[in-house]
Amino acid sequence: VQLQASGGGLVQAGGSLRLSCAASGSIRSINRMGWYRQAPGKQRELVARITTGDYAIYADSVKGRFTISRDNAKNTMYLEMNGLKPDDTAVYYCNAQVGFAYYDYWGQGTQVTVSS
Repeated sequence: VQLQASGGGLVQAGGSLRLSCAASGSIRSINRMGWYRQAPGKQRELVARITTGDYAIYADSVKGRFTISRDNAKNTMYLEMNGLKPDDTAVYYCNAQVGFAYYDYWGQGTQVTVSS
C-alpha cells in the first residue's frame, strides 16, 4: 500500500484546509485509515480515523471542527479542517492499517501551519 498526502499549507487562525490522502496498491486489504499529526517536540497523535464502514472517531481536541471522509471510488481519504487554531500546527500523516494484523502504512506527511 502506498499513500500520498497533500493539501497542507499556511492559514490564519479560524481558517480552513482540506487534506487528501490517495491510496494505491493493495487497496482491498485496507481495514481502516486515519490522520495523525506530530508537532515539534511532541509525540505523534491520532487526529481522526475511519473504517471501511465509514465509522469515524476523533481526538477530543478536533471534535466539531474536523471531518474525516473516504471516497472509495477515488481511493482517497480526506480531512476537512475548519476553525483552525495555532495548536493545530503540525506535520499531518495519513495512515492505513492493513490485513489481519492491522499493519501500519504511512504517507510522507504534509505540513499544516496556523498563524495567530
